[in-house]
This record gives sequence, C-alpha cells and structure tokens, in this order.
Amino acid sequence: MHSAQRAHLLFTRYVSRGELLRFADPMPSPDARKEPRPRRDWTFGELLDWTRGRFAEVGIDSPRLDAELLLAEAAGCARIDLYLRRDDLVDAAVRNRFRDMVRRRLAREPVAYILGRRDFHALELELYVDANVLVPRPETELLVDWILEDLPADAARPPVVLDVGTGSGAIALAIGRARPDARICGIDPSEAALEVARRNAERLDLHVEFRPGRAADLGRLVQTWAPPDVVAANLPYVASADLEAAAPELSYEPRLALDGGPSGLDVIEELVAAVGHLDPRPDVYLEIGADQADAVTRLLRAAGYAGVDVRPDLAGRSRLVRARRARTRDATGRGSPPAAADEEVEQHRQDDGQEQARRQGDVQGEPVPLEDQIPG
Repeated sequence: MHSAQRAHLLFTRYVSRGELLRFADPMPSPDARKEPRPRRDWTFGELLDWTRGRFAEVGIDSPRLDAELLLAEAAGCARIDLYLRRDDLVDAAVRNRFRDMVRRRLAREPVAYILGRRDFHALELELYVDANVLVPRPETELLVDWILEDLPADAARPPVVLDVGTGSGAIALAIGRARPDARICGIDPSEAALEVARRNAERLDLHVEFRPGRAADLGRLVQTWAPPDVVAANLPYVASADLEAAAPELSYEPRLALDGGPSGLDVIEELVAAVGHLDPRPDVYLEIGADQADAVTRLLRAAGYAGVDVRPDLAGRSRLVRARRARTRDATGRGSPPAAADEEVEQHRQDDGQEQARRQGDVQGEPVPLEDQIPG
C-alpha cells in the first residue's frame, strides 16, 4: 500500500472513534477542512485555532478563553506562553491530556470543573471547585465589592459578616482576605459544599468559620454564634421550570444551589423573613435574578427595611440588592434603629399596598414617579 494511502486509512480510523479526534486535522483554513492532512505533529497555534473554532461552532460563549485555559493546563504553562510557543510542536502526552479536556468541554462541562479551580475577585483568590458547588461568577464579585465599600473601617469593634448559602466559600473568603479583622461565618445546607469551603479556607490560610445551616435557620444560628452586621447571600433564584431550558453547563452544577422553587424566590423569601426577626436587623446584600429586583425590594421593605438599593451587573441587568436599616450607634459600635426609620418603613408599606391595588384596578392613582421605580 502506498504510504499516502496508508496514512489516509489511519486518519480515517482515527476520526471514526469520535468527532473530537479530528485533532489529526487542525482545520486552520477552509482549504485544510477539505483536505485533512494525515499527520501527527501539531503546533500550539494549530491546536488553539482548531479548538477555538470547534467551541464556537457548538455555541460555547467564550471559545478562545476556554481553549487557552485548557491547553495551558494540559501543557503546564501560563496562557501567555501558548503564544510565545505558538509555532512549537506539542508532544503526544500534552495532546492526549488536552483531547480529554476538550471532549469534556464539548459535552458542556464547565471549565472550572475540568480544571478543578476558579479565580475569584480582584484579590486573586484561587478557589478549588467541584460539582458540589456553584462555579463563582462575576456578579458575585460585584456583590463582594459592594460589601467591602460599605464595611466601616473605623468601627469600635470588628464587623460580623454571615454568608448564607456559602458554597465554595467565595464571598466569605474574599471578604476575609480583604478584611482580616472581620469575624466571618459561612453556612450551607450541603455538607459536601462545606467541605469544599473548608478546604479553600485551609489552602488560603484564612480564618473563616463554616457551619451547616439554611436561610431559615438564621435565628438559631445567631443565638449560638453572633448577631451579624451584614448578611450576604447568593441563594438559589432560578425558577424550577426555567432550569430545564437553561444553559447546558447548569446541568453539571448542584440543583440545590440553583432551584429557587416555582417563582425562583422561595429561598430568598425564607432569608428575608428570618432577617426581619433579628434584633438588631443586619444589612442584607443579595444576588438575584435579572427580573427579580422589584419583587425582592418589596419583600425587604415588608420585612422592615427602609432603604433598598439595586445595582446592575456588568451587562447592565439589575442583579444586586442591598437593604440597610438606618441606625444610631451605641458604645459598642452596634446600631439600633431610630423611631423615624419605623415610620419610613410603614410609609413604604402603604405605598406598596397602594401601588399593588392600583395595578389591579382597585385604586385609580397617578403614574408612579420615576424616583420610586426600581432601576431595570
């Protein structure tokens, strides 16, 4: 058999094992797609180009970044080195590791699970992650930023922060890195998630406590730990029915951390009800769904919070909510709400009731002033 024919036969058998194994043809151009080269030597640039194109074809959101992260991991180098070595040949061991990673990514497994880690926040926390916890997202970094902006630097005592639904510990650990004076605890109903969080705290040498608990357990937890100044939470907020149509990557993440019940608000409602019974009430910072700002604002006002603010994510969607109760400080640095705040809360309740009735046609009112509307 002619050597070229034999090589073509070997190539045909190679690709027949699976679509991914088309690595024998990097497809850097339309011509190359038509005439696959029966070869063996791949450069870093060819692998990157082929993988980026394949990821884009199947609808992966960040094809170039994902290809770079996976190849750098397989080669044991930094991403920038891939371009410095663009014309270098990739040895077989690296190609095999990379092929396995690409196969998993084409099946829509998140890159963070494939790598076993995720960088989080500007403080460059490298968190261990696995399928027991959500992959930390940029919106959560913005929530941490907001909390750090507000935490007083000159309080009479260290701030106390409670992270509800801590998962990998991302929020609690990022705050702990930035504010080593703070007393911080993260709770989660999943013991497997808590193991991940504790592993991260140990790796990062951060003194953050992690305990089992749910949003509805706040009252009991405060009795055995400490009254928090801040409650932060990235709780399940996806409506159950919406999970079926969500991005394929979500199927790999724990449903317990995603499913917010029929409305998407079940767990958030539990948390708001719980903090509403704490005395004094903590400030609350929540990550929410893009269409939930209005509903969550109403919940917080009904629970006694006079000041509720909404911030957008990087895409301009209303994804972050802060609820603060006006305080006067005592000698310990802890606050108590003045009577004026209670009057303001009652006014908000009346306003919300009128607005709801007006929408139902029971009250004929004037259009809602722009300053009373939640940013969309």
